[in-house]
Amino acid sequence: MNAQDLRDKSPDELRDQLVQLKKEAFNLRFQAATSQLENTARMRQVRRDVARINTILNEKAAAAASTAEA
Repeated sequence: MNAQDLRDKSPDELRDQLVQLKKEAFNLRFQAATSQLENTARMRQVRRDVARINTILNEKAAAAASTAEA
């Protein structure tokens, strides 16, 4: 997932994608606990994607707040 692609999306789309990634992270943790996880690197990818989306949402919120002040 590219950060520039995420910046082009609306905050609602980002929140929807965040929910999907959190569900996937939950399922991956469950698979890891039951020794059914095949791709362990996917857990790291999902965790970083969640952080990337949260960062972009915070950037958008800060930009909206600064334009509202002015």
